[in-house]
Amino acid sequence: MSAAGIPSGTAQGYAPPTVTQFSVFLANKVGKLYDLVDLFDHSPCHVCALSVHEATDHAVVRLITNRASVARSLLREQRLAFGEMDVLVIELSHGHTLSSLCLSLLGAELNIHFAYPLMLRPNGTPTIALAVDDPTLAGQILRRKEFRLFGEADLGGD
Repeated sequence: MSAAGIPSGTAQGYAPPTVTQFSVFLANKVGKLYDLVDLFDHSPCHVCALSVHEATDHAVVRLITNRASVARSLLREQRLAFGEMDVLVIELSHGHTLSSLCLSLLGAELNIHFAYPLMLRPNGTPTIALAVDDPTLAGQILRRKEFRLFGEADLGGD
């Protein structure tokens, strides 16, 4: 058994579904956010979640799309500075609340770096994007607690 109480065979052999989050760096100028989201409005790639963190001279826009490969190409074509990371996308439903999600991760001493809701609700229920210390362990724990995790295909990707 691992420290989190998960059989080591399970811990080694299971990777939860993850979704690519893009962190796009923009100048903090009027119209820059519009330009970014408009780029996706005219493509087969749609924004499913968005979070904006503003500073004096720049903004970081975290976004999740339904087609990471297309989003990556669009951002490169526009010569926008961006980074990528995998995040978990978790459904919140009856019995699987935000507080029970936090408690489950707390029990494993996993830190939540940031979280934000998705605009898209694959099953009509609230859905949250979550960045954590160890996505594999977090995914294993949440699956064991019967939370539903989504991958890109669940967001309408191909």
